Amino acid sequence: MTFIGMTPEQLTGQVQTHLVEFAPNRLLHKQVVNDFNGLQQAAKNQGFTLHIASAFRSFERQLNIWNNKYSGVVPILDKNEVAIDMTKVTEQEKLYHLLHWSALPSASRHHWGTDIDVYDPTLLPKGQSLQLQKSEYLTGGYFSELTDWLSHNIHQYGFYRPYKQDQGGVAQEPWHISYAPLAVGFLSQLDLDLISDTLINHSVLGKSLILQELPTIYEQYICNISQD
Repeated sequence: MTFIGMTPEQLTGQVQTHLVEFAPNRLLHKQVVNDFNGLQQAAKNQGFTLHIASAFRSFERQLNIWNNKYSGVVPILDKNEVAIDMTKVTEQEKLYHLLHWSALPSASRHHWGTDIDVYDPTLLPKGQSLQLQKSEYLTGGYFSELTDWLSHNIHQYGFYRPYKQDQGGVAQEPWHISYAPLAVGFLSQLDLDLISDTLINHSVLGKSLILQELPTIYEQYICNISQD
């Protein structure tokens, strides 16, 4: 595959010109589709129904997620997936708790159409909605067999897990797979200046603190990923 970079607007989720519709309300980068189809078919051959919970996420959608959490409309969780009492933490602590689970708008890998949250709806217990929490995917969870199968098979189709483990930044996300032939290059294009310029021009809660902390955020929560 020939790597073709993206424009600043594509990298930051502000346009959709690099995407195609893969399923209703599910957009992927056009160069990801064939290999994800292959992964889905391989999963089907082993008895799994591999569905997309989330693929492309626009800047505006990520901004809404961020602002709802920062303002307290949606709870921010600690590392044990328990809601934090925001009256007992500093603004800086709140920022880093939020970053553990949610990417900055403009810096989400989901902007690229290369990163996909996956699950198997046939394995969900009756009446249970998908939570995208570790307890669902790791040992003892109802997606644990799918997790194991993905661990042994995604590399054959070009995918890997950037959040395979908690490295002191983003939480472990066993459901999150990324298309390496493109995503590695896109990450190298996403620099501090692009993120900063994008944030400055939008209504992001906590903006001044984010900009102050951005070099640390960039190293710890954007570039600090698993390589396999």
